[in-house]
Amino acid sequence: MEDDKIIQLYFHRDENAIQQTADKYGARLRAISYRITGDRETSEECENDTYLEAWKRIPPSEPKDYFFAFLAKITRACSIDRCRERTRLKRNSYVVELTDELETCIPAVNDVADEVEAKLLGEAISRFLYTLSDEKQVTFIRRYFYMDTVAEISERLLISDSKVKTTLFRIRKELRDYLIKEGYSL
Repeated sequence: MEDDKIIQLYFHRDENAIQQTADKYGARLRAISYRITGDRETSEECENDTYLEAWKRIPPSEPKDYFFAFLAKITRACSIDRCRERTRLKRNSYVVELTDELETCIPAVNDVADEVEAKLLGEAISRFLYTLSDEKQVTFIRRYFYMDTVAEISERLLISDSKVKTTLFRIRKELRDYLIKEGYSL
């Protein structure tokens, strides 16, 4: 079923919307969650939480042009929250690795004023991403949004692991320079 028809089911509060969403995107949403949580049960719970959250948000949201991205963002946030709950005293090494990679180019959020600044920072990062080639955009987003490994990215893009690592290194440097020009201190 097409996304716009699924969204119309949500607008009509038809519970079939959830089944149609699960049929079309369930496996991909579980994969995103599993990559973050590393646990099949938790990823299934996050998938179900995504459907509930989508039910709550549609309407008023009408993400017909970006439905999967809308769902993926919810799944990702839910999965990260579950990791935080589960590992309050111990840190998930894979998430720490990705955080460390971006730590040198993105300032930390410490209070409410920083949260507003973080929203503006997100917009600046989006503008930066639009300056990159399609391959670089995909590499960056696959690594830092979908949390793909270097090997998965290289397989997807049919390039070597070393090229992925080099590309990510250069993108982080370019991002750091771009953010400094935008007035962010690191």
